[in-house]
Amino acid sequence: MKLTKEQHQEILDQQSQKNTTKRVTSPELEKILYEALPVLDHGFIRVVDYMGDDTSIVQSARVSYGKGTKKVSTDAGLIKYLMRHRHSTPFEMCEIKYHVKLPIFIARQWIRHRTANVNEYSARYSILDKEFYIPDKQHLAAQSTNNRQGRGSLINGSQADEILNVLKEDAERNYKNYEKMLNETYDGDIIDEKKQGLARELARMNLTLNSYTQWYWKTDLLNLLNFLSLRADSHAQYEIRAYADVMMNTVKKWVPTTYDAFIDYRVGGMELSAKGKEIIKKMIEGKKCDYESSGLSKREWNELMGSFGFSQNLV
Repeated sequence: MKLTKEQHQEILDQQSQKNTTKRVTSPELEKILYEALPVLDHGFIRVVDYMGDDTSIVQSARVSYGKGTKKVSTDAGLIKYLMRHRHSTPFEMCEIKYHVKLPIFIARQWIRHRTANVNEYSARYSILDKEFYIPDKQHLAAQSTNNRQGRGSLINGSQADEILNVLKEDAERNYKNYEKMLNETYDGDIIDEKKQGLARELARMNLTLNSYTQWYWKTDLLNLLNFLSLRADSHAQYEIRAYADVMMNTVKKWVPTTYDAFIDYRVGGMELSAKGKEIIKKMIEGKKCDYESSGLSKREWNELMGSFGFSQNLV
C-alpha cells in the first residue's frame, strides 16, 4: 500500500487534532484513529469515527431491563450474557465508521451486507487511480471440486506465472484505453487537445474488476459482528477475509470485553440442531450412534463430528 504525500499529510492533520469531549472514548482505538492500516497490495482500512464503548452496551441493557429485575454482577458478565443469548439491541448502541480502499470485485461481495451506510468514491465524478489488485502466487488456486464458490489446490509453476501476467496485462491495457476514452490521464494531463473525452460515467465500464475503489462504511456493532462472523471465517474468500481480520483487531481495541465474548461464543462456539444435540448426549452416555441412524445429512454429520474432533467423518 502506498499513500500519496497529500493523503499522508491529511492523516497527520487529522491525528494532530486536539479536541475535548464529554462522550466516552476508547483509548486503544484512539491510538490508531485515522491511521491507514494496509490490506492486500494497495488497499487499506481506516477508522475515521466511532460512538460508544463497552459501557454503552451495559448502560443500554440495564435501562432496558427496568426496575426489579435481577442484575448481572459485572459489566463483563452482562456482556457475556447478552452475547450468549444473542440479545441484539444493546450492541446497536455502538457505531463505527471505516474508510476502506478495496478491489471492486470485493466491494461487490461486501455490499451484500445491507446493514450499513455506504458512500462510495464516484467514478462518474473522478478518475479512478491506476491501481489493481494482483494476488500473490500463494493465493492462486483452482476451482474446488466440492464447493462451487471456493478454492481447491494451489496452481504453481508456469501456469501461475501465465495467470498473473494475464491479470496484470488486461488491467493495464483496459486502464490505458480508459484514459484514452477520457482523453486524460489519472493525474489530469490531457492526451490530445483536439479530442473530446468520453463522459466518465461511460468510460468507467471498461475497467477490470480488480481496479480499486474506496468508500466510507458506517455500521453499528451488532451488524459489524454479524459481518465479521461470516467474513473473518476460515471459509470466507481470502481477499475479503484479509479486510475482516484487520477490522477484528479494531474491534478488539474499541470494545475489548465485547470482543472477548464474541470470540468465545460466536467465533469459537457453534450451534447445535436438536438432532445434533441428541447425538452428542448419546455419545456422552456411551450409547451407540452412527450416521445411518442419526437423521442428519452427510454434510451435517461431518460438520458435527469435525467440530468435536471425532474421527467419524464420511467420505
